[in-house]
Amino acid sequence: MSRPLTVTIPHSLGRAAARQRIEDGITQLRTTYAGQFSALEETWTGDRLDFRLTVLKQAISGNVEVADTTVTVSVILPIFLAMLAEKVKTVVQQRGQLMLEHKG
Repeated sequence: MSRPLTVTIPHSLGRAAARQRIEDGITQLRTTYAGQFSALEETWTGDRLDFRLTVLKQAISGNVEVADTTVTVSVILPIFLAMLAEKVKTVVQQRGQLMLEHKG
């Protein structure tokens, strides 16, 4: 098993609004990329989301910790996908920043 890929994204939304944006983002992910993964499981415990999804017959798992000023995403990629870790990290960082940017 590979080590977790971790990205911390700062925000100024507050914990509740950041969590809501993440929940909305997951709904959008399910709609937009439904044909590209075969399963997406999510479990919220307080402000921590544990997730598992299957892409290209490879299981990816991780968690999202929502805090007052940061969101930390940790993803464990299988060996087959670990070679894409830097690209995945960049995408998570960019998409996370867009999702959590202050609008208004």
